[in-house]
Amino acid sequence: MLESLKADLVTVAKRAQHDGLCKHKSGNFSIRDTETGLFVVSPTSLDRDQMSPRDVVVMDLDANVIENESGLRPTSEVLMHIEIYKARPEVRAIVHTHSPYATSFAVLRKPIPAIVYEVANLGLTKGRIPVAPYGRPGTPELADFVREAAAEADCILLEKHGSVALDDRNIYEAFLKASYIEELAELYHHALTANGGQEPEYFEQDELQKWAYPSEIKFPNAR
Repeated sequence: MLESLKADLVTVAKRAQHDGLCKHKSGNFSIRDTETGLFVVSPTSLDRDQMSPRDVVVMDLDANVIENESGLRPTSEVLMHIEIYKARPEVRAIVHTHSPYATSFAVLRKPIPAIVYEVANLGLTKGRIPVAPYGRPGTPELADFVREAAAEADCILLEKHGSVALDDRNIYEAFLKASYIEELAELYHHALTANGGQEPEYFEQDELQKWAYPSEIKFPNAR
């Protein structure tokens, strides 16, 4: 069931581990199928290098396990995924990581401002990556806090926990956003350090919204 989505999830989960965004079985991933309304989600407590598509769990938005071919349970943080999908029906994929720089700012409960223009593609509405308040992992409380933060942005820090990235296209785009969260957090850390702890300048949201593909580029031979 949903075999292509399972394969995509495994590919991204392994890449996240190899890129250092997740370590020691941490983080979780999901993809929603628009036709059935079901979603696939990573299992709990399994090293990504050992994961295969048959280990990926299929669920519905009522938290019912529809298929777990290898007998594994879904991630304990699946309620967070469910609440995001309910609040944001357009979202197709979610990537949750524990990348070090992003998690450092999550520990400090410090939103990351738009210090480089590339964040225009991160689905922010207030020119920052917000921080969802602390909730114990796996609890409805955490799921509620993340749902509220997801109303503001596609990229979120979880207080004392990690980060979450959402996308309305596919899990590869969600993974790209998760990677940008970590890159932006690292740049922000270096900027603060180089500036003696003083905040660097950042872009306002209205400036970020002005980006458009250059109209001067033409395709005279396009069909």
